[in-house]
Amino acid sequence: MISKMSISIPLKKLMSGVILDLDGTLLNTDGVVSEVLKVCLVKYGKQWDGRESNKIAGKTPIEAATAVVEEYGLPCAIDEFVAQINPLFYEQMSKIKALPGANRLLKHLSGHNVPMALASNSPRANIESKISYHGGWKESFSVIIGGDEVTSGKPSPEIFLEAARSLNIEPSNCLVIEDSLPGVTGGKAAGMEVVAVPSIPKQSNLYTAADEVINSLLDLRPEKWGLPAFQDWIEGTLPLDPWHISGPVIKGYGRGSKVLGIPTANLSTEGHSTVLSQHPSGVYVGWAALSTRGVYKMVMSIGWNPVFNNTEKTIEPWLLHEFNEDFYGEELRLVIVGYIRPEANFPSLDSLIEKIHEDGRIAERALDLPCYSNYRDDSYFTGSSL
Repeated sequence: MISKMSISIPLKKLMSGVILDLDGTLLNTDGVVSEVLKVCLVKYGKQWDGRESNKIAGKTPIEAATAVVEEYGLPCAIDEFVAQINPLFYEQMSKIKALPGANRLLKHLSGHNVPMALASNSPRANIESKISYHGGWKESFSVIIGGDEVTSGKPSPEIFLEAARSLNIEPSNCLVIEDSLPGVTGGKAAGMEVVAVPSIPKQSNLYTAADEVINSLLDLRPEKWGLPAFQDWIEGTLPLDPWHISGPVIKGYGRGSKVLGIPTANLSTEGHSTVLSQHPSGVYVGWAALSTRGVYKMVMSIGWNPVFNNTEKTIEPWLLHEFNEDFYGEELRLVIVGYIRPEANFPSLDSLIEKIHEDGRIAERALDLPCYSNYRDDSYFTGSSL
């Protein structure tokens, strides 16, 4: 019998409706925006390096364009730059993917008849176009409000207050879910409870005004806010659509393995930047195949290892098996099938080790279940090089 997650979550406050942002909260717009800006800035002999991401997140299109033009000293008017960007952005709009947990959340809340509003600084027509590529999204929202339908966009509270009025719910009974500082500021100014899901890596320390800060929508616990709880956790794991990673082992029996007593490997992230950008930092479960040894249960972390102050995400799988020798240089293929928890900081090495072993025990149990165990024979493991 499959055991569902049954952790008691303390109630923070009873909410009646939910107001969601779109870009960076439900949709992974950042990648498309970066690609468009790279193309546009090259025309001016400039290179987009992402350093202004925090200045454009949550802003209106005009405000974002202004920030880029001013920061890079572009020899053009703001409206001229917007006119260059918009056609390129619309060409890429169909490629914008839902962020992990977005479809799950909308389907869950809609299925329980929780009133929802979509409140974005983007123009209404832009919002409609974006969500048209995601089946069922438009029907999930009772209210949709664009930045061009209010006098002042975020961080003004106006768009949130208008959303609450349209939902016929008191502002104090609305839960806002936002990725940007302007959105968090506006939600709190409207007298609402705010859950922040920062879209810019390692910026959670800036979101002190939020009532809760979570790593991704996968970590949202609606029952904290008096909303129906998810019922899809299984044996401490959240099933995911399987995804694949392969690459050479650049460190087998690497750092920490002697202390932990678990074989670990570091994988090169070369060629996997797109995949990694689509998945939140955290701890996952799945199956690992070494080219000369077979397939093993696996726990994998994705994140910015604080020990080495990484500037990019790293991939570190832990193989739940005892080996008598190293496996440097071998090919390792991974099939990730479930999620355990977000990335976290620990006060001591002992507490980190204890948590890693707990993750391992969760994975050992969960991967024996049919919903996971069948992926042990995934065709991805039967490639010609294995």
